[in-house]
Amino acid sequence: MRVTIVSRIYRPEPAAASIYLGAVADELLAQGEDVDVITASPPRGMAPHPRGERVRTFPVLRDANGYVRGYLPYLSFDIPLAVRLLVARRPDVVFMEPPPTTGIVVRVICALRRIPYVYDAADIWSDAAQLEPVSPVVITVLRAMERFALRGAARIVTISQGVVDRLRLLGIDRPVAVTGFGADTREFPPAFAEPERLFVYAGSYSASHGAEIVVDAFAAFLAHHPGYVLRFIGNGSERPTVESRAEELGVAASVEYLDPVPPAELLPHLAAAVASVATIRPSTVYEYSYASKVFSSLSAGCPVIFAGPGPTAAVLHEANRQVRAGIACAYDAREIADAMTELAARRLAPEQRMALGEWTAEEHSMSAVARRVVDVLRTAARRRG
Repeated sequence: MRVTIVSRIYRPEPAAASIYLGAVADELLAQGEDVDVITASPPRGMAPHPRGERVRTFPVLRDANGYVRGYLPYLSFDIPLAVRLLVARRPDVVFMEPPPTTGIVVRVICALRRIPYVYDAADIWSDAAQLEPVSPVVITVLRAMERFALRGAARIVTISQGVVDRLRLLGIDRPVAVTGFGADTREFPPAFAEPERLFVYAGSYSASHGAEIVVDAFAAFLAHHPGYVLRFIGNGSERPTVESRAEELGVAASVEYLDPVPPAELLPHLAAAVASVATIRPSTVYEYSYASKVFSSLSAGCPVIFAGPGPTAAVLHEANRQVRAGIACAYDAREIADAMTELAARRLAPEQRMALGEWTAEEHSMSAVARRVVDVLRTAARRRG
């Protein structure tokens, strides 16, 4: 089977989507399949390191933070993609990652070439856009584009039943497989370092995350536990809000901001931290999603404080029946601060971190997710045959 993966982001660029797509490529290769990847050139200072797949890149526009994000950057990827996908050696199936503009290109070219494609709907982009200060007209257009891209797919894969329910409400009747979400345990093995007075927020922090509440909680915690640091590693549209809140509360000197880093560079931070922190803002259309950063932290043996609604809390409750995995709480500054206090008072020992990483590898391995995705790709390819 020949599979073409289409995504504006791919390894080594640090992101959950990169790790996920890389795991799918690895599983395809392990099963003896042929894999092409059509993606953007990685950020300056990074270079592709294929593991058997053919990675075909081309330059794109990036935003101020170095991401392919925004109308012009998306177009800079999608327009050349149309040509590349049209002339590429014919695959049996295409596996694509949003945005919906990419979905439109994939649907049109795949229809012309009579190639089935599988759409990775980890979330609903037009739902997420409602959390940003954009015109209702933009939301309407984005919703129409997303529906068009989804309705042409032979199959759809997603991470939770909540996304399936949302797709049905939007009138998407294509077959959907819930493949789950996990951690690439090879990229995030249990790690150990000299303990620091540190909490880490690793990954993106957009409006749907509401990460500014972590600063509120940290300020309350810091009043009774001086010397601790809250470290944000990643970027997102909420960074100005987070920085402003830290200044307002007088804790800016104890809050650090690092650019996104590859897993190997993130591991020492997780290994030294009391815990990582993840949030999802409640009362939004985005409540059904996972906080994917949680899985990488658990895989590395770093406990998690998760605040907010959705299925992520259930993962921590499940883990805590067998290992010490962290604390799930409401999206409330006082509860987050109490969780910080509890975990700082009872830090995980190295053997507990090892047990947490081993549990995650067994129960939420990205390789298991990738195997389920490959099964869906094979089904879609058989449909073409």
